[in-house]
Amino acid sequence: MTSDEPLQAMILTRGEMTTPEVHSLAGGQVAVFSARSPAKQTDNEDAAAVIPAGDGAVILAVADGVGGHRAGAEAAELAMQALLDSVTRSTAGTGLRTAILDGLERANDAIRALGVGAATTMAAVELDDSTVRPYHVGDSTILVVGQRGRIKLLTVSHSPVGYAVEAGLLDRREAIHHEDRHIVSNIVGSPEMRIEVGRTLQLQKRDTVLLGSDGLFDNLHLAEIVDLIRKGPLVTAAGTLAESCRRRMQDPQPEHPCHPDDLTFLIYRCCPDGR
Repeated sequence: MTSDEPLQAMILTRGEMTTPEVHSLAGGQVAVFSARSPAKQTDNEDAAAVIPAGDGAVILAVADGVGGHRAGAEAAELAMQALLDSVTRSTAGTGLRTAILDGLERANDAIRALGVGAATTMAAVELDDSTVRPYHVGDSTILVVGQRGRIKLLTVSHSPVGYAVEAGLLDRREAIHHEDRHIVSNIVGSPEMRIEVGRTLQLQKRDTVLLGSDGLFDNLHLAEIVDLIRKGPLVTAAGTLAESCRRRMQDPQPEHPCHPDDLTFLIYRCCPDGR
């Protein structure tokens, strides 16, 4: 579905989408998708948010409630709500960076206050005046690519496997099959939570920004994701990405990864026509 109406603030939790939705934003479009793992009957523990922040700025975020912890879906929802509340309450002099950091800290406090060991990852970007700045906790991933497929930004997962890949000790294709790929060393809901803030990156026309839970990056290789999102109408790219991931989860093949999981992603294209 595609809508030309400017998008209001949106939080998506426990999503059961069958196809992505594409919405207009100042300066571009955003595709939104979230669906439960095909291998389970319990709630989708992912969440997503799109938060317009005035003067053309917008915050995009994806959270992945940590599997194996109690109240994963609730933790992801609390994280998104805390982020929305913080951005909404921020004043013109506060700045979006401060609002996002405050939102993550409030989320951490709220999740810890549940007292049940709940936790979530969080990946967020601040889009403002054709620039993007990443923030993340855990292994949900932020990716920025140019139309020709050049990777301009790729966050490092806060996990033993993620650090091993970054250090060159583990090949990315080996990592996607590693038995410890789901171990996360930094989470929202921990007294030791650490927020990683990246540098501001200038976006060029037709650059694409992707935020995704590990349900995406555990089922498609990075090169496949880049090739699917780098060009073409955004609605087509998002639909193909969701369908390709769904096929991997439901139809195991020896030559491809297959790790059924909740799947959530946001794709932003800064070109107004979405092409």
